[in-house]
Amino acid sequence: MNDFFAGTKLNEAIKKFGRYRTIKAGDVMILPGEQIRYVPLVIKGSIRVLREDEQGREVFLYHLARGQTCAMSLTCCQAGQNSMIKAIAETDSEVIQIPVELSSEWMNLEEWKSFVAMNYAQRFAELLQVIDLIAFNNMDKQLQHYLEVRSLALNTRILEITHQEIADELHSHREAISRLLRTMEQKNLVKLGRNNIELLH
Repeated sequence: MNDFFAGTKLNEAIKKFGRYRTIKAGDVMILPGEQIRYVPLVIKGSIRVLREDEQGREVFLYHLARGQTCAMSLTCCQAGQNSMIKAIAETDSEVIQIPVELSSEWMNLEEWKSFVAMNYAQRFAELLQVIDLIAFNNMDKQLQHYLEVRSLALNTRILEITHQEIADELHSHREAISRLLRTMEQKNLVKLGRNNIELLH
């Protein structure tokens, strides 16, 4: 991560105050309602960010990849609020944890201010895309977008995921997702395996 800010005051500050952490695939990094103590800077792997309601239902928001941080975490800590999201390591990942009190102090560093602004812009664009898909498109478009985004985040065309997991994150029924996936397979868009889906295009 530090190579993005090489030769800057920010780079030295990250080296001094940042806490390196490795996370295993499937590990939960934070849950809704928990206090945010660190802002994560991803240096390797992929983190999936979800919104969860009181009934435990989840909806996918976005992925965090190398060189990115969580805009929702920044927003909550700057407002003095607890976490509003759930974050799970999609793959074995490595992050540098920045204490939340420093994330505000560093806004006087031009590199950090630009980095935060860039991440806000990226996340805002992704969230608008999710909203557009929900509001203006059918479930087949939402499903195709979901698979493509997940494939890009993991840098693989073969996704190890069940139909039920997809249904949970898209707030749909497993049977409906299975029907749509079979239709996509007939159109040679995907190849379905046992608990995996290969994207063909």
